[in-house]
Amino acid sequence: MKALQLFNPASLERSIKMNADQVLEFLEAFRQLAASRVQSPARVISLRVEASLLTAFKHKVRLEGGRYQTKIKELMRKYLGSSNQD
Repeated sequence: MKALQLFNPASLERSIKMNADQVLEFLEAFRQLAASRVQSPARVISLRVEASLLTAFKHKVRLEGGRYQTKIKELMRKYLGSSNQD
């Protein structure tokens, strides 16, 4: 899905009066909004993890009511400083 901005006369008039900082702020907010809606295709990976570590991780996540692969992705996003969810 591509983002599309429709302007009515009032919003067009407001946009004409925007200064450079306001335009940059608008564009950044729009970029973040559009990026939050776009999901890149998932990729299968292989990762070697000690069996006991994986078992303990799965158990703890299950006790919290979650899924371990979802938790791994959440931890990766947190590490990268992103709050995007799928």
